[in-house]
Amino acid sequence: MSRHIGVLTSGGDSPGLNAAIRAIGKTALDTGRMEVVGFRDGFRGLMENRLLRLERSMLSSILTLGGTILGTSRDKPHKMPVGGEMKDMTEVICDNYHRQNLDALICIGGGGTQKNAFRLAERGLNILTLPKTIDNDVYGTDVTFGFDTAMEIATEAIDRLHSTAHSHHRIIVVEVMGHNAGWLALGAGIASGADVILIPEIPYDREKIVQAIRQRQQRGKNFSIVVVAEGALSVNEKKTLDKLREDRAKAKESSAKSKSRKKAQDAYASFARQRSTHTLRLSQQLEEMTGLESRLTILGHLQRGGTPSATDRVLATKLGSACVRYIDEGIGGVMVAVRGDSTEPVPLKDVVNKRKVVPPDHSWIESARNVGTCLGD
Repeated sequence: MSRHIGVLTSGGDSPGLNAAIRAIGKTALDTGRMEVVGFRDGFRGLMENRLLRLERSMLSSILTLGGTILGTSRDKPHKMPVGGEMKDMTEVICDNYHRQNLDALICIGGGGTQKNAFRLAERGLNILTLPKTIDNDVYGTDVTFGFDTAMEIATEAIDRLHSTAHSHHRIIVVEVMGHNAGWLALGAGIASGADVILIPEIPYDREKIVQAIRQRQQRGKNFSIVVVAEGALSVNEKKTLDKLREDRAKAKESSAKSKSRKKAQDAYASFARQRSTHTLRLSQQLEEMTGLESRLTILGHLQRGGTPSATDRVLATKLGSACVRYIDEGIGGVMVAVRGDSTEPVPLKDVVNKRKVVPPDHSWIESARNVGTCLGD
């Protein structure tokens, strides 16, 4: 009997998604015992039963394409906008899974997708996931596909900014994506020879940054490249954030009226809004404190687009094909993780509600310090 596999891509787009879809489809079809359907626009497509059959003709020539032929969204099964309201559509999704006679559903995405997929697995669906994100912050895998391409793009962008910084004797502050993990900023910063790298895992002191820039001036170098992860925090900001999180957690657990909970949530939301202009303020402060003209460049979604690197194509192909093999072996409820040169099925329950961040003793941290890069501490 044929086995029926569903696949969807969820969350932010990432280089390598089409390579993974291609690997899943071709590997499954080559068994002669599997059929594959793709759901459009993530979990929303599964909820609305919008699908397409993944035939060989559709999988042809997509290996090198960025984005995803299935489309994506950030909709969550248990909290989805429908008719102007937020509704729990988990039951509808489960019904559609069974209506399509699926034997397994492959969900490709980052940390949020792993969590949403696990919720469906808890409802009895046979779920497998693949780890993709440019942030490289999915717990339980050595690396995620999409990261290598984004790091290459960020590195090239920072390389190009060197000439402007040097020519105009400026501080160039470059904001790099990464959510609350510093992998992307750290890797691109080291690769591009940045003078200062600020990541969420190491709260920074502005005075230390200024000191590093002034030392460069004393050596006759009147420009500096400062790479900042979007989630980077100063020491004081980190203290404030920790306090807000503590207050919010207490308010959730408290039996007090909803007014205190709303107050805690509002304070946290206000801090989050201020964080959106954090890098701009830092750029202005460095200009004031050093006397050097400072300019800010935010790379933004540029880092997600374009053709995936060879490394990400190989990685996505390896994960996609391994996923089909695990399905054939009767393995489910897992994320297909990278382990060295191989793959490993990791239970979803061991992945969710965790984030892989840069450890303080990581070799990249050591390498950055060894070449004199300031990390703000």
